[in-house]
Amino acid sequence: MGKTYQSVVVNAPAETVWAKLRDFHDMSWAPDVVTNVDIVGDKKGDQPGAKRVLNGAFHETLHALDDDNRELTYSIDEGPSPVSSNEVSSYEGHVRVRPVTEGDGGTFVEWYSSWTGNDEAAQEFCQGIYTALLGQLKKALDQ
Repeated sequence: MGKTYQSVVVNAPAETVWAKLRDFHDMSWAPDVVTNVDIVGDKKGDQPGAKRVLNGAFHETLHALDDDNRELTYSIDEGPSPVSSNEVSSYEGHVRVRPVTEGDGGTFVEWYSSWTGNDEAAQEFCQGIYTALLGQLKKALDQ
């Protein structure tokens, strides 16, 4: 099983960070990574079953959104190599937002995923994307 894990501390309240991340259809906070989000279907971005296509290539579905715990789970249903459906299956991504309770506070954000197949290539590919996304989140929200 392949997997990847990335995290960042953002200098903003957890509520502010979660408000940016919880709308599956809004990636405006990451303009250098996500240049286009196409909404598929009629589900809102905070409803399980919401679908999107990122940059014309990544077809994703929101499976769970938990406001109380500030977590969401999604799948990549189709994408470019090395995460195409011919190369990986059961791709599940998770985003978690937690307040930092020591020092000046802030927010700890985790972005991790797992899948079956094409482990090494998909891990390298996804890690680069998620690291860039978290960097954009930090840039957009650091106060």
